[in-house]
Amino acid sequence: MTKRAALKRQTREASREFGVLDTSQFIQDSKVRRLPTHAGWSPNPSNDERDQAYLKTLKPKSDGQAELMTMIDHHNLVLALGPAGTGKTYLAVAKAVEALEAGKVGRIVLSRPAVEAGESIGFLPGDMEDKLAPYLRPLYDALSDRLSMKRVKALMAEGLIEIAPIGYMRGRTLNNAFIVVDEAQNCTYVQLKMLLTRLGWHSTMVVTGDPQQSDLLPGISGLSDIAERLMPVPDIAVVRLAEQDIVRHPLVASMIGVL
Repeated sequence: MTKRAALKRQTREASREFGVLDTSQFIQDSKVRRLPTHAGWSPNPSNDERDQAYLKTLKPKSDGQAELMTMIDHHNLVLALGPAGTGKTYLAVAKAVEALEAGKVGRIVLSRPAVEAGESIGFLPGDMEDKLAPYLRPLYDALSDRLSMKRVKALMAEGLIEIAPIGYMRGRTLNNAFIVVDEAQNCTYVQLKMLLTRLGWHSTMVVTGDPQQSDLLPGISGLSDIAERLMPVPDIAVVRLAEQDIVRHPLVASMIGVL
């Protein structure tokens, strides 16, 4: 078969495949065929039938989470108590990011006790943030889920997201801020009293913790006592989440009920 005959055969096959009657659009003196422009095919299909963007909307997955979100919106001080996996930390950090992006607060302050879970990891090199990074990993995970890690680092560099160790909080007044105190079951009564009295003007504080999972010696954690004392105080919300609010693996809820 000659070269010209082979090109004609390729042209006829392309015409039948795409339903093209006019073969003048194909280049006859080249081995490369040009695809028809009116056959309805495009390497970049239309996005009309697809979502143009992915926006992660914060929605409660249980009645307890819905109550917690409502209380954060309407109270300046909220205590969220409940077992592991109920979304206490995630909802608190997500609400903090939401308030920062909406311009309701000027910064986010994250605080968490540096207490090991039953074992000592020894000396940690670096500055204060490096030493606290392993303890604050859950907060970083929640932040990076709502913001990109690049933006989290940029906001931290600008001072809009602050890591505040509990030991360095005394004497401060946190105005125009959203404060998240995580793992509060590892704080003593005196520490929690000091933290709660840091609340300043135009600020919101959310304290989260599970009284049943304290890493302190028995009787030292002050979270349960603080919650009982603040429950009758007006304008302070104490939200107690339960097993039915657990949103992790179903086995977590089953284990919490028997452990």
